[in-house]
This record gives sequence, C-alpha cells and structure tokens, in this order.
Amino acid sequence: MKGKRIKLAIGIMSTVLFMAFVLSGCSAARSSAETASKVAGNFQGGAVAETSMSGAPSITVADAVTASDSGSELYTEAGSADAATLQVINTKLIKNATIQIEVEKGSFEKVFFQVASLAEQNKGYVSNSQSYSDADGNMTSGQITIKVDKANFDAVLNKIKAMGKVQNVNITVSDVTQEYVDNESRLKNLDSQRTSLINLMEKSATVKDSIEIQRELSNVEGQIEIIKGRQNYLDNLIAYSTIDITLAEPQAITESNQGGFIGAIKRGAIGALTVIRVIATGLVAISPLLVIAGIILIIIWLSLKARNRKRKRLQAMEAQKVQQNK
Repeated sequence: MKGKRIKLAIGIMSTVLFMAFVLSGCSAARSSAETASKVAGNFQGGAVAETSMSGAPSITVADAVTASDSGSELYTEAGSADAATLQVINTKLIKNATIQIEVEKGSFEKVFFQVASLAEQNKGYVSNSQSYSDADGNMTSGQITIKVDKANFDAVLNKIKAMGKVQNVNITVSDVTQEYVDNESRLKNLDSQRTSLINLMEKSATVKDSIEIQRELSNVEGQIEIIKGRQNYLDNLIAYSTIDITLAEPQAITESNQGGFIGAIKRGAIGALTVIRVIATGLVAISPLLVIAGIILIIIWLSLKARNRKRKRLQAMEAQKVQQNK
C-alpha cells in the first residue's frame, strides 16, 4: 500500500514538472516572437535610435542599411570639402582696355569732358589726362585715363564707343587668383610665426635670446607688410578697371591746291626743299663711308708723296756721283 502511494506521488510530481516545462517553453517562444516582431517593425518603419549606456545615440538597423546603401554618396560629400572651399574663393580678375576714337570736328573738348563725367558717374575717377592744341590754339586731340568700378566696366566701355568713330579697341583680362591665394596662405603662416616668436620672447631668459628673437620677429613683420602691400595693390587693380582713351578730331588736309604763278613758286620751293632734304639725309646716311674713304685717300696721297721724295733724293745722289767721277 505504501509502495503504491510513493509511485502515485512520483507520478504527480513528474506531471507537474512536465507541465511547468511546457508552460515555460511557451512563454519563451511568445517572448521571442514579440521581440522579433518589434525588430521587424523598427526595420520597416525606421524606429528612433535607442540610447546606449554611455548616453550616445545608437545606430538603428534602418540607419545602418541606409548608410550602407548610400556609402558612396557620403564619401563623395566628405571628399568634396576641398572643392567646396575652393569654390568659396572668388576669381580675382584685372580688366583693362585701350580705345582710340575719332570725334567730330570741333567736338573734342565736349567729348573729353563727357568721358571724365562718365567716370565719376560710375564710381570711378580720372587718373591721368592730357590734351594737345592745333596751330590755331584749339584743342583737337588728347588722352584720358579713367578707372571705374569693375561691375561697370562693360557698360562704360560701350558708352565710350558711342561717342565717336572707333579706330581701335584692345581689352586685356589678367587672372591673379593664384597669386592672391598664395599671398593669403603666406600671411597666415607668417602670422603664426609672429605669434610663436612673441610667446618665445616672453619666455626668453637671457638678453642674447631676446635680441635674436627680436631680429627674427622684425624680419617676419617686414615680410608681412610687403605681402599686405601687394594684396592692397591687387585689390585696387581688381576693384577698379582701367580704360585708356585716345581722342582726336579728323586731321586737316595741309596740301596746297593754290594755282597760278604764286602757287607754282610755292610748289617749286617745296620741291626744292624736298630734294635738299633727301640729299642731306643721304649724305648723313653715307657719312661714315665718306669718312673712311677720305682717310684711305689721305693715306694713299701721303704714301705717293713720300715715294716721290725718295725718288728725287736718289736721283740727286746719282747726279752727284756722276760729277765726282768726271
């Protein structure tokens, strides 16, 4: 009887343990399914990044996939940082122009002052000007140099072209971007050197060290001033374009068409003067040859003269011998 009870108790305990094992397996399976469902939901819907133990945001599966798919694009953006920096630097161009214009008869002074006024109207100024008068004292030609804002260069040049008959136009554009960027880099390096030297001077322990550092500091500051001066010069050339304008009225015909006896005399005199001028020019041109030829003739003449003297002397000596023999 006692043995049956023990067997019954063992059977009941085995059944309980089996049921507990089955229930725990079901719970684990349910938990795994829920976890898998959450991960899938995060993957499809782009869940918000969780926070790690250190407080930094962790990367979600969706973010990892996105980064993996667009890895080449991210690399391109990072690698294009230098190109973007270069694009920030504006191209430094120096524009200049020379133009020659023939204006109407009697309008030189009017056009001349119109050009000067045009420079002032376009944020510029006149840097140089000169004019010339004819035999009657009227100003008929001259040059004027103006500097205008680079943004107004083309507009001003077109207005100047409309002031008369254009004889010649020449436009030059110089790119000084490379020089400008190099100077800026040199300035940064020299400024860093100056800061380091100042710090060293404050820490120098001997007078000798201070003097050497001061000498080097003066050299660096001198280079900085030279480069800054060059940069200011380039800035002025870039900001203001230079236009050289030559203005002139039509030249009067000076040839004489006067007829009659007086006209013939004048033409004859002009012809004679022309011939004399041509002959004089020719003589001047061949004067070195004439001098050389004259020197040669003088040498020949002196040689002949010396030979004649020697011959006469020999003849006299022979005559004396003949008389002595007699």
